[in-house]
Amino acid sequence: MKDEKLIIETKNAPAAIGPYSQAVRAGDIVFISGQLGIDPETGKLVPGDVVKEAEQAMKNLDSIIKAAGGSMDDIVKTTILLDNLDNFTVVNKIYSSFFPEGFPARACYEVSRLPAGGKVEIEAVAYLKNKQV
Repeated sequence: MKDEKLIIETKNAPAAIGPYSQAVRAGDIVFISGQLGIDPETGKLVPGDVVKEAEQAMKNLDSIIKAAGGSMDDIVKTTILLDNLDNFTVVNKIYSSFFPEGFPARACYEVSRLPAGGKVEIEAVAYLKNKQV
């Protein structure tokens, strides 16, 4: 496993909506593609506001990191993309509830548009030292 590249897929998170994988594990590092607030059962954005979308995006990250053999505690870096930086504080509240034992390094940007009309997208990198899928 140490020197392999492994594609990570789970039905507990939305399928990719383009030519990319939900995540790729390269040795002990997992790169999780940006997650929108898409419900994996419907394939559509969850109804509601940026809070609901942020909650679902974080749940999607959690499902993918578990499929890779890790947990949210293994995430070391995230990037948050917002369609409106005025939502920074409310998204921070949701985001922080998923990391009770310390926060990963992070960047946050406002962007003009997100796929599927989303309000928030979150990607992550995790370090899974000696953990197997």
